[in-house]
Amino acid sequence: MEELRHILHTPIIVLGDISIDLARILTVLAFVLAGSGFVLWSARFIRKQMGGRGIDPNAIQLVSRAYLILGLVLLGLVTLDMLSVPLTAFAFISGAVAIGVGFGAQNIINNFISGWILMWERPIKIGDFLELGEVRGSVEAINTRSTRIRRVDGVHLLIPNSQLLENTVTNWTLVDSLVRTTVRVGVAYGSDVRLTERLIAQAAAEHPDVLKTPESMVIFDDFGDSALIFELNIWIYATADRGLRMIRSDLRFSIDALFREHGVVIAFPQRDLHIDGELRLLRD
Repeated sequence: MEELRHILHTPIIVLGDISIDLARILTVLAFVLAGSGFVLWSARFIRKQMGGRGIDPNAIQLVSRAYLILGLVLLGLVTLDMLSVPLTAFAFISGAVAIGVGFGAQNIINNFISGWILMWERPIKIGDFLELGEVRGSVEAINTRSTRIRRVDGVHLLIPNSQLLENTVTNWTLVDSLVRTTVRVGVAYGSDVRLTERLIAQAAAEHPDVLKTPESMVIFDDFGDSALIFELNIWIYATADRGLRMIRSDLRFSIDALFREHGVVIAFPQRDLHIDGELRLLRD
């Protein structure tokens, strides 16, 4: 027992007036493991309790992330105090660390700060439908470095947070999910344009997802090369591009059925071919 006590209290690390033995190292290690486990468990507990009360997922993520970082920082400070390491010991290397971080981790810090801006100002929230360049998808998580987006084809993308702040992002659901969309159709020349207008309006009125207010509008848009062009403008509540496409598809099915029922012909491209009847015979 005396030999074990001697081993545990034999100094292993000596820095000036600071002497650290094996017993202190084991104690600090156990404290760090227990403290880390408690911080992680309590962060999950807070997230679960807030989620059970129906609180906004964005607020839950912000609070739990702030709690987790604060808890780990306090754990680190207590650990240094247990090792009798004063914070002033890091004053000499802080300048070099700052320079190294500034040059080597510029992008990481940029994305980290951008992530906190996104969670605090909330220009983009969990569940929003975004359009960034050719990427369209719903936001599933906003992390400190990147944002996870599920594309309309089901593929997950990790986009650096700085790109969401520095580039133009179309947020379809920033304020609400009210969206206007358009269906265009061309009918043959000679068709009854007023009947065509009524049938298109009827298709929109019968669709359950088309809003009554704002009111739908049928526009006789143009005299095309081979058709009379009509445009149907409708307003719907949509949170994804797939919802818009499905509603437009339903309307096209309905318009086609109504046109067939009332004898309105959907136009197709036509070309007139003129043949010169004068033939010249070349003789020797």
